[in-house]
Amino acid sequence: MRMLGMVAASAVLLAAGSGLAQERWDMPMAYAERNFHTQTGKAFAECVRIGTGDELEIVVHAGGSLFKGNEIKRAVQTGQVPIGERLLSAHQNENPVFGYDSIPFLATSYEDSEKLWQAARPVIEQVLEEQGLVLLYSVPWPPQGLYTKKPIESASDMEGVKFRAYNAATARLAELMGAQPVQIEAAELVQALATGVAESFISSGATGYDRKVWEYMTHFYDVQAWLPRNYVFVNKQAWESLSDQQRGVFRACAYMAELAGTKWSQVYASWTVEQLAKNGMTVTPPGDRLRADFERIGETMTKEWLEAAGELGQRIIDAYRAMK
Repeated sequence: MRMLGMVAASAVLLAAGSGLAQERWDMPMAYAERNFHTQTGKAFAECVRIGTGDELEIVVHAGGSLFKGNEIKRAVQTGQVPIGERLLSAHQNENPVFGYDSIPFLATSYEDSEKLWQAARPVIEQVLEEQGLVLLYSVPWPPQGLYTKKPIESASDMEGVKFRAYNAATARLAELMGAQPVQIEAAELVQALATGVAESFISSGATGYDRKVWEYMTHFYDVQAWLPRNYVFVNKQAWESLSDQQRGVFRACAYMAELAGTKWSQVYASWTVEQLAKNGMTVTPPGDRLRADFERIGETMTKEWLEAAGELGQRIIDAYRAMK
């Protein structure tokens, strides 16, 4: 099901070619093989292969096996690989606009996340083009929740806790809760939990399921703070080396990947949270005090982000609010 729509769309674009791959593109991805982002990327790669009549083969390297997550964007920019995927907000320290999707409680549903993405996309494309990159597609993670080793009633209960951060927003969230932020990539999360380097984190049910965090965590608070996005991007020179026909295939496959990946994310969201409970974790909404604390922190982070992102950030927010 996940590949059918993509393959059908690409097959219509071009008839089969020589049957032999003439060019190979390596595509590093940071997440586990079974993660839905990785599987969406593999379906996209298969769509491109079929759509180009085997003229171009994209080989997906999952789990940070080719480049670690924090190395992928640079590897694509410098031409070490032509294509890659990364968490968009991981680049917020480069440019604040990359963190637009991690503003707490700005967009907490898939519907609002899509509106926010459409508002932000022209700005993101502009910034990436200036960096020598071409945006292909983006897929949201499920809503973010809080993982802990103990019951939490308020943000003050996080005082001094070693908190895994995966971007600038989660590091700032930790600081505002009084926790101690520790930068840890997804591929290193299990080791960090097992060794006590991290004692808590905020992420989706998908991450918890992929990493079997019930072996280390006891509680998941379904805060639904935001829906961060991954994105797939291409080195601009590599993109320009493609024929017009090949670029058309890429765009069609990217369109299908974004639709299919988003739907997969929605289905995966509820299923993975159910799996956390089935494996012994306490899964619950945040209590009133904890929610109020998060909302107060969200107001602070929104103000800080708008100040840092300036005119481009305000353009995103204004466009988003116009869609509401």
